[in-house]
Amino acid sequence: MARSEIMEAEAVDFSGASCAFGVFDGVHEGHRFIIERAVADGRERGAPSIIITFDRDPEELFRPEVCDKLMGNEERLRMLAALGADAVAVIPFDEAVASLEPGPFLVRLFAKGAPRRISVGEDFRFGAKAAGTVDALRTWGAAHGMEVEAAPLLQMDGAPVTSTRIRAFLSEGNVQEAARLLGRPYGLSGLVEPGRQAGREMGICTANLRPAPDRAVPADGVYAAYATVGGERLKSAVSIGVPITFDGVTTSTIEAHILDFDRDIYGEEMALEFMAHLRPMERFASTEDLVSAIQGDISFVRENL
Repeated sequence: MARSEIMEAEAVDFSGASCAFGVFDGVHEGHRFIIERAVADGRERGAPSIIITFDRDPEELFRPEVCDKLMGNEERLRMLAALGADAVAVIPFDEAVASLEPGPFLVRLFAKGAPRRISVGEDFRFGAKAAGTVDALRTWGAAHGMEVEAAPLLQMDGAPVTSTRIRAFLSEGNVQEAARLLGRPYGLSGLVEPGRQAGREMGICTANLRPAPDRAVPADGVYAAYATVGGERLKSAVSIGVPITFDGVTTSTIEAHILDFDRDIYGEEMALEFMAHLRPMERFASTEDLVSAIQGDISFVRENL
């Protein structure tokens, strides 16, 4: 499937289009459900389909200290561009946009023409202080020839698929359930940095990943994962946190032991996909016992991924 063109929203004429509008902060299954409805409608009517979103999560402006993102902004836009719409229209989110009341916000967004149809989640809010409701959007749409579909939140296991729910699973280390709601394994990426070198001293080399500080990180523990470096996707055993054996000696880290790999990758980009939680951090009586446990983790990854 070809990627959509990513454009600044102010340059887009939305006339006649079928749109999906949201932050889509995790591009999870619930978001895809809304986007697929807009894409399908566009195809049925022979009209363009356009995803409307912001260049960043509004939380980054309003509450940066508690921002716990499921993906980076560039990654989010790339993923949205791969979902089959004709274009992704991006609104630069700044103080000026954040201060617009709901009516003026819509007038500015659709200055070149309003869509024929727009799909949003039933909990959609917009405009200054999130004052705009779905009902307000419908009222504006009725005056501008725009049909509004407020899609019910996608349900899984009797509960809605939301980014908050995914973060809760990650905070428990339950990366399998997080992946089910996301529709893909949860991932982190960043540069490989020098770590504490404890693994090297034990004969188990690791790559120390430093993700962006605003990213959600799974709970401390050991995970089966895939690491992608230089285009290669390789089996890995990943430790998050501080091994209790070294408590008080070092700080929390994300360390990946990449199986059958010995290249120096300091300074390179690495991406991790978390496939399964293996065990929590444990206190071992000796370094030898810790090494034995790590070797067991590696054997599990080798045999099961």
